[in-house]
Amino acid sequence: MSIDSTKDSILRVANQLFSRFGFHKTSMDEIAKVARKAKGSLYYHFVSKEDLFREVILKEITHLKSQLGIITNSSDLDASQKLRSYLVKRMEILNSAASYHETLRADFF
Repeated sequence: MSIDSTKDSILRVANQLFSRFGFHKTSMDEIAKVARKAKGSLYYHFVSKEDLFREVILKEITHLKSQLGIITNSSDLDASQKLRSYLVKRMEILNSAASYHETLRADFF
């Protein structure tokens, strides 16, 4: 398995665990166990749990930007169709990320 695929695997598992259990209830040990990686592999790619969480969030933001960019750069849609498609897509993506909002709110309070 290549270094990039290992990192992607860790990010995918971390995304699932953070969204399910929240930041504070997810440990690096648990991420390593579910990803079937040595804990050292996690620390090879990410300095800390905070760094890993930051990468997960950045990946989500990048995905959101790319999906919305497809709509805004489309020449097949007029302005009202673009606006409608943009809003619908944004709500779909934010709705799928709602678990982050709930776990972050629970962690914060």
